Amino acid sequence: MPREWNTPHREKWNAPIHNILKAIDNHTMLWVETGDEWHLQQQEILRKYVKDLKVWIHKQEGCWNE
Repeated sequence: MPREWNTPHREKWNAPIHNILKAIDNHTMLWVETGDEWHLQQQEILRKYVKDLKVWIHKQEGCWNE
């Protein structure tokens, strides 16, 4: 099913963002299971990347007011 809010700027980023979100989930799960802080740090890096990427996409679409 296609995304109803999809745009040409978002199209090429949908799959990578989806995969990064899965990686965040994996790191979170492993942090909970093992207590290894490295996984917590990695999921935080990935969360920041996705947030920054979404801001950039909004700017490309002209939706971001600075």
